[in-house]
Amino acid sequence: MKDFILHNVRLLSGEKVAIVVSGGRIIDIAPQLPADAAGCRMDGREAYVSSGWIDLHVHADAGLEPYGDEIDEIGVAQGVATIVDAGSCGADRIGSLHAESQKAQTHVLALLNVSHIGLTRTDELSQLAWLNEQLLREATERYGDFIVGLKARVSSSVVKEQGIEPLRLARGFADRLDLPLMLHIGSGPPSITEILPYLRGNDVITHAFNGKANGLFDEQGRAIPELVAAMERGVLLDVGHGTASFSFKVAERARAAGIAPDTISTDIYRGNRLHGPVYSMAHTLDKFLLLGYSLEETIARVTSRPASWLKRPELGRIQKGDLANLTIFSVHEEKVPLTDSEGETRLGMQHIRPEGVVVNGNYIAI
Repeated sequence: MKDFILHNVRLLSGEKVAIVVSGGRIIDIAPQLPADAAGCRMDGREAYVSSGWIDLHVHADAGLEPYGDEIDEIGVAQGVATIVDAGSCGADRIGSLHAESQKAQTHVLALLNVSHIGLTRTDELSQLAWLNEQLLREATERYGDFIVGLKARVSSSVVKEQGIEPLRLARGFADRLDLPLMLHIGSGPPSITEILPYLRGNDVITHAFNGKANGLFDEQGRAIPELVAAMERGVLLDVGHGTASFSFKVAERARAAGIAPDTISTDIYRGNRLHGPVYSMAHTLDKFLLLGYSLEETIARVTSRPASWLKRPELGRIQKGDLANLTIFSVHEEKVPLTDSEGETRLGMQHIRPEGVVVNGNYIAI
C-alpha cells in the first residue's frame, strides 16, 4: 500500500499523531485523523511510530554458511526497514547481493569486505593476495549507491599469521576510496591496543561490548586509553551483538563509566536468529531497556544515529515530503528472559513488539 493513513499512533515523545501517506510520501502529520483525509485508514491502537529501524550489522547473503540469511527474514519480518550487510561479500559476490536486494521488500545497503572472497571462508584475511585494491575500486564504482563503507574482521581466527597487516592495508584502501571502515574486533592477536590507532573519525568499531579478553575495557570497566583517544578522533561504537560478541557485564560497566553505544545492531544471521541469543532486533533492543536506557535513547540508536552515519538523514526522521520509512511497534510490560553472548540470562521487564513497517512508501503488516 502506498496510500494510507496511519492514525492513533504515538511518537517517542508521547505525542499522538496521524500520518497521511500518498504515493508513498508523507503528505501530512496531524495531531488527529484529518476529517477529509482519503485512503485506507489504519488504527495504530496507540502504538509507537518511529522512523524505520536500521540494522547496521547483518549478514544477508542467503547462500553463505554459517554467516548468511534471507534478506526479508532479518529485515521487514522484524520491523527493520533498512539493513546494512556487514561484509558478507567482497568484490566477487557483491553483484549478486545487489541483485537479490532488488527483489526484497527490505531496503538494503552494504559494507564491502576488504577481502574479495568475502565470507566464502571465515579466514578471509589470512592471505594478503585476497586483499586487492583494484577489485575493491571496481566494485565501489559499479555499486556506489549500494556500498556505504568497507568492512574488515581483524581477529586471530580471521587474519591468522598475517597479524596487523590486513588492517594496515584496509586503512589505506578506505582512505583512498574515501569510505568509512567498520572494524570487527575479537580475540587477539593482534592486540586491541595495536588495532585502535588505525581508526579514523567516522570509522566504526563493531562488537564493542564483547566479553573477550582483547576488549575495549579493563577489568574495572574503564575504557582503555587507546579507546578514549579513538573516541576523541570521532570513532563510533556499534553493538554487533552476534553469537559471541555482546556481554551484559561489559555493557553495564561501560554505561557506568559514561560510555554508550552509538548504534545498536544485531549481527544477525540464520543460526543466531533461529537458535539465539540474538533472535531479532526487538529482542536485542529489549536488552538495552533492561540495562537502563530509555526507550527514546534505545530507538535513536536504530534510527537517527545510524541514518546520520550513513549520510541518509531521511531514513532517520518522520517529515512531510519524505518517502515514508516507518516502524510501528508496541511496548509491553512483561517478563522476558534475555541471554547475552556469554550465556548470562537476565530477566527483562519490558518487551518491544514490531507491528508494521513502511519501507520506501510501502506499508507491510507484521
